[in-house]
Amino acid sequence: MEDKRLQGLIEEMWPRLKKKHLYPELPIPKIVKASAPAEEEGEGNEGVGLEMKEKQMTLNPAFISSMKDKMTEENLIEALIDHGITHYTFCPWDFQTHLMIYAEAKKVMGDKESAKQATNYFIDVIADTHCVKKRATEIPELHRHLKKRKVDQVIASLYQRIWGIDLGVSFSNSDGKGSEEVVRRLARIPYLDRSRWPESIRKFARSLKPLLVAEQKEKESRGGQGESNPQGEHDLGHYSYEEIDQGLRDYAQKTMGLSEFKEVVEDFSPELKERGYGIEGGMGRGRGAPVDADVLFYMKLSENYSIPLKKVPLEKSGKLHPHSHSPWEIGAPFQDIDIWTSFGKIMPGMTQVWKKKEGKGRGKIEGAPDCLIVIDSSGSMINPRKNLSYAVLGAACATNAYLRNGSKVAVYNFSDAPMGGRDIVDYTENREEIYRVLCRYFGGGTALDLEEIMPLIKGKKELDLFIITDMKITNLETLIGFFGKIKNRITAVHIGENPYAARFEKAVEKRKNINIFKVKKKEDIPHIVLGSIREYFDVTRKTGD
Repeated sequence: MEDKRLQGLIEEMWPRLKKKHLYPELPIPKIVKASAPAEEEGEGNEGVGLEMKEKQMTLNPAFISSMKDKMTEENLIEALIDHGITHYTFCPWDFQTHLMIYAEAKKVMGDKESAKQATNYFIDVIADTHCVKKRATEIPELHRHLKKRKVDQVIASLYQRIWGIDLGVSFSNSDGKGSEEVVRRLARIPYLDRSRWPESIRKFARSLKPLLVAEQKEKESRGGQGESNPQGEHDLGHYSYEEIDQGLRDYAQKTMGLSEFKEVVEDFSPELKERGYGIEGGMGRGRGAPVDADVLFYMKLSENYSIPLKKVPLEKSGKLHPHSHSPWEIGAPFQDIDIWTSFGKIMPGMTQVWKKKEGKGRGKIEGAPDCLIVIDSSGSMINPRKNLSYAVLGAACATNAYLRNGSKVAVYNFSDAPMGGRDIVDYTENREEIYRVLCRYFGGGTALDLEEIMPLIKGKKELDLFIITDMKITNLETLIGFFGKIKNRITAVHIGENPYAARFEKAVEKRKNINIFKVKKKEDIPHIVLGSIREYFDVTRKTGD
């Protein structure tokens, strides 16, 4: 009965609160008992007052009841909701920002748990300060009455200084001087300047590090138990599967660093698993086969780029007709979207596209052929599991281009193939399986085995070949001879200037079906793959003899 009364109060207040925050796209908050009670309860702190899961805010009636002698229910509810909305509208705003703030905090803190604590405090300070500066809010009144540990006292003292509002915080003589110095350093940080958040979180973490480390040790001494944050923890429960997927994609693009991406993803592995991602020897997608963090990095990074693929006339046995549904991906064609089953929304995970099936009859249609990717993983190439490999990134982007057009991709990853240094995946639409083979690194000599490649080509009248290597192939003459006999579209990307590359270029220069792209530095490969090949596929593609 009490919960219904509080829910009615929220419904009455909600239109006003939405208007105050410029109508955020959030559902009405609900009164729900906290999912987990506080390990230590005390005056003014009855567990978690606010939780947020996939944009849905929930308020704990026990927390509201515990504060009834301190604040009116209306003011308390408004303060909690103001805090929750501001996290959504200002900080962290999205999952990529959350990961960035955490990664910068960990550079200072060194360990995962302390970094998460620093991140949580920093996000709270920004959200509350933004709300106090930009909106009429009861957040200062809430902080005046919350029970405070030592770190909370420092944060409340910081609020007093930067808000100009007395929250009744003072330090004892024993630790006053040190705490005041911490507050003085914290007060110089420009919390509301989004462009400086990476620098600001590092300064914030350095200032609070001694206090957070001491707090973490105290928590460990209690067997890992500690008091809950009354304003809610900032875990990945805030984000939907689609928001996490987009955040990982944006973070990979932002960092362009394999080691940074792996470290952050592995730190969040348990939470990511709960949000729809699976783990098996690393980090991976739960809605498909598990993928380790290395492979996931290239999957997410390559999704930021799109290579338009010019279709060619293909002979098919009849017209295509809608047969079944599959999820739409960013970068995929729009024309096959089924607007009825997608509820009119263009959103990964919700939008559905028709998969088409051939009927009876014969004729020519426009389509994308399958593609065989040949990638060099010899010792002269970068190990894609240690550093960013633009060769793997380029092959990954080509993979996406073909898969998005309904084609299949096979991979021949080679080093010293005659000695067993190779890995092969047959034609498939399974992106995770393709990426696993692209990321395989042998680091030995460089030799192809054409007897292994031929079965991947025979019987396929329409097939594109994509090879990326430094051309230091010991049996290069054999490869040149092989390319001279086939009429398939061939894209060859080679790294650096060397006699092998020059020999290859001269030998195939008259072949109209072979397009060669060379780079002097490995770092130039993205410009070739995402620039020249885009022009080749979309504008000036040359057909075979």
